[in-house]
Amino acid sequence: MTSVQTQSAIPQPAADALALSNRLEARIREDIAAAGGWISFAHYMELALYAPGLGYYSAGSHKLGATGDFITAPELSPLFGRVLARQIAPLISAGIDDIIELGAGSGALAVALLEELAAIDRLPRQYRILEVSADLRERQQARIAAALPALQPRVQWLDRPPERINAIVIGNEVLDALPVHRIRIVDGRAQELGVSLDGNGRFVWACRPAFPALAAAAQALPEAYETEIGLAAQALVADLAQRLESGLLLFFDYGFPAHEFFHPQRDRGTLMCHYRHHAHDDPFLWPGLQDITAHVDFSAIARAAPRLELLGYASQAQFLVNGGITDLLAAVPASDVKRYAPLAAQAQKLMSPAEMGELFKVIALGRNLHAPLQAFRRGDRSHTL
Repeated sequence: MTSVQTQSAIPQPAADALALSNRLEARIREDIAAAGGWISFAHYMELALYAPGLGYYSAGSHKLGATGDFITAPELSPLFGRVLARQIAPLISAGIDDIIELGAGSGALAVALLEELAAIDRLPRQYRILEVSADLRERQQARIAAALPALQPRVQWLDRPPERINAIVIGNEVLDALPVHRIRIVDGRAQELGVSLDGNGRFVWACRPAFPALAAAAQALPEAYETEIGLAAQALVADLAQRLESGLLLFFDYGFPAHEFFHPQRDRGTLMCHYRHHAHDDPFLWPGLQDITAHVDFSAIARAAPRLELLGYASQAQFLVNGGITDLLAAVPASDVKRYAPLAAQAQKLMSPAEMGELFKVIALGRNLHAPLQAFRRGDRSHTL
């Protein structure tokens, strides 16, 4: 993960980008005024990320990769998608031949998955992408058309989840991008940290009594503790679980089980912002131009789907090792330095505890599945949730 930096170290946006951010600021101020001077942070975050034409994921800036603000595992290496493809191949053979990807980013994971599934003769009947960003949808369509023209007819885009799901549902860094509520314990009670305006019209934190769902999540936290509660992520998982008739929900993201998420030393929460590969903790800086995220409470995610079976919870590194990433590396001769060296470097970043390997986790929830999930055969941490 990128270390937190001071605002002075962050590169300044271009004038046209700042103008877009100013328009979004004006929109948020209007919402604050209409709500009587205060909105929840979840409302602020939703506007900052998803306001039509203005939000971070709705406007046209490049977000992923070396020229964007952050990099995801599929962007880093096709090895991620190739390992994942081999793990879901037995499910496709068993008849779960529909894949739904949530928030497909640049389309990198879809391309890697479909390429590998084609190579091992396990293509799904269809590959559907649920994408709320029109801008990202266009980029996904262009990337898939260029990389996989023969498979393009199998790929469809969705505006909402199907009413009934019999599929493998994949979400890579989706849960962390959903709006979160923020709380602070004051005089032994949960207060919701929301957004108001100071005398100069600048965004500032302001507290109000937490509503019951937030107050319940804050039980047993110490005085002055601040954290995030991902009600939107829990609601998404609960909704998908209700729709799932047979298949798998598979989420990759950075986060912890509850006992680590609410650790006494994590008393300022996990909220983080990313701009041009610089990380900082000010969500009010240039709304619409930076990503805003919070770590995932995986215990809450597991609880959100009680009707599904918890099939596994592990670190990304363990998932990739169990899934055969070393076999994929071994298939390339180490003597072929030009091919092997980049792959080895990519695998190191995907699996190193100092990079993505330990902080990123994967959780699997399923229903009516009979094929085993080999990626959790060793190192399963389900007992920690």
